[in-house]
Amino acid sequence: MNEVQVVVAHSERATLRVGDVFLKVDADQARIDAEVEAMALAPVPTPEVLWRKPPVLAIAALPGATLGRLGGPSTGSPAAWAAAGAAIRKLHEAPLPPGAGRAGLGVGELAAELDAECEVLVANGLLPAELVIRNRQVAEAALRPWTPAFTHGDLQIAHVFVDGDEVTGIIDWSEAGRGDALYDLATFTLGHEEHLDDVLAGYGSDADVEREVIRAWWAVRSLLAVRWLTEHGFDPFLPGCEVDVLRSRT
Repeated sequence: MNEVQVVVAHSERATLRVGDVFLKVDADQARIDAEVEAMALAPVPTPEVLWRKPPVLAIAALPGATLGRLGGPSTGSPAAWAAAGAAIRKLHEAPLPPGAGRAGLGVGELAAELDAECEVLVANGLLPAELVIRNRQVAEAALRPWTPAFTHGDLQIAHVFVDGDEVTGIIDWSEAGRGDALYDLATFTLGHEEHLDDVLAGYGSDADVEREVIRAWWAVRSLLAVRWLTEHGFDPFLPGCEVDVLRSRT
């Protein structure tokens, strides 16, 4: 391969692919440190770390492909989605990492962040007030006590690779840490609600999985993402993306 592929790039970080090597450039060294530590602790397949030279982390490409992306068609068999659910369960049952991750915000802190963001979304005219108000009501179910688990913190389907019906690796661990397990399940199924049953089949008995809370996390994650995505060159209004997720909750 004789070209550099830009995988993602914005003002905070960028990921480049050169052949079978991914180069992650991050302005925040703490995120890179957290990512390397989490990958070392996680009991699931992760990319091989080739070298580190701040602010760059080089990791090897994973075999297989992702199950899709937000706003795009999902791929993979029900068994592949179930395998992903089983891997997520294995992560959540692992010994706890030392620090809190993105999924570990306290109820008060999360509520304050959510309320402030909702106010800005309406004041700036980014979303209709009735859409924001309804989803803020839906989001309330996520604001409850939870038992800490080892969470990935940004478990988008684009971060989970499978080959056939086997998970070959999970990438992008900079948000990992102690947190609410249902946040991970919600992030993984965001925009692909049709695969929630498959994921939970692999995750195990869903007696301890509150679907109302997963739906609440869909609303939380979407409300908190719309402005950031807009400001960083992404479009949350594309079909199947965050705004459509919010509309589906009304």
